[in-house]
Amino acid sequence: MGNEKVYCTTEFDPLKEVLVCEPKFMAIKEPINETQRKYMNENIDQALACKQHQSLVDTMRKEGIDVKVLPPNEAFPEQIFMRDSGFTIEDTLYVGRMESSVRQGEEKKLTAFLDSIERQFYSLHEGTIEGGDVIVTKDVVFVGASGRTSQNSIDELKANHKEKQFEWITFDHKFLHLDCVFQPVSDHEALLYPDAIEATSLKKLTDRYDCIEVTKEEQFYLSVNVLSIGHKRVIALPQNKKTNDALRARGYTIIEIDFSEIIKSGGSFRCVTLPVLRKS
Repeated sequence: MGNEKVYCTTEFDPLKEVLVCEPKFMAIKEPINETQRKYMNENIDQALACKQHQSLVDTMRKEGIDVKVLPPNEAFPEQIFMRDSGFTIEDTLYVGRMESSVRQGEEKKLTAFLDSIERQFYSLHEGTIEGGDVIVTKDVVFVGASGRTSQNSIDELKANHKEKQFEWITFDHKFLHLDCVFQPVSDHEALLYPDAIEATSLKKLTDRYDCIEVTKEEQFYLSVNVLSIGHKRVIALPQNKKTNDALRARGYTIIEIDFSEIIKSGGSFRCVTLPVLRKS
């Protein structure tokens, strides 16, 4: 391992260090997905969102995870969704390139914070790429064709990780990011909402994984967007009962946290966390 402070090679190895951002200024300003459209008028109770987010932070810290909190900035109503600003592949922490105008500029806040905590990073130069579309496994990196991530952005990643295979996964853009419809929870098991994924791409995923298919209702409440913290321990929403029960039946421990205010903006536990270090 070249960088002892930065390393991730799966979505489920034990989580040691993670970056988050408090939702102090969270708001739906320009609806960018079905969930946001539903809650546009009601919008976000920021105090409740902060309370729920703090519950997640407290839970992760109790689990022995080093949680670093990036200062929120009033200019960025979706800054809580830290996963999109960056992602980690092996010993490289990448800073993304945001496609949505409401989010452009978050990258600079992330790079300044990374400098302040002395974490090395790599800024991508081509196309656009958001971390919600990047799913890392030991040998393959799945990249989602969300409309927010462009195919040419993969070229730089391929050059930096020659031993890894990169698979372009095509799915319905209304689901925003790949991690809202697909996420591995082990080397051979994955959460999946098959109706969102194009047939050829779907076959790539179902050939590789024993898939736990989630219902349409639970996908709306982001049942795929869990956070694995290691040793088959998963942080998930209490209302996604079928998905949680299916995971429990396979030996997973589910840590349920109320995130009902935050998911109104279309993101859940994976979306709000940027893992920097996962290590067995």
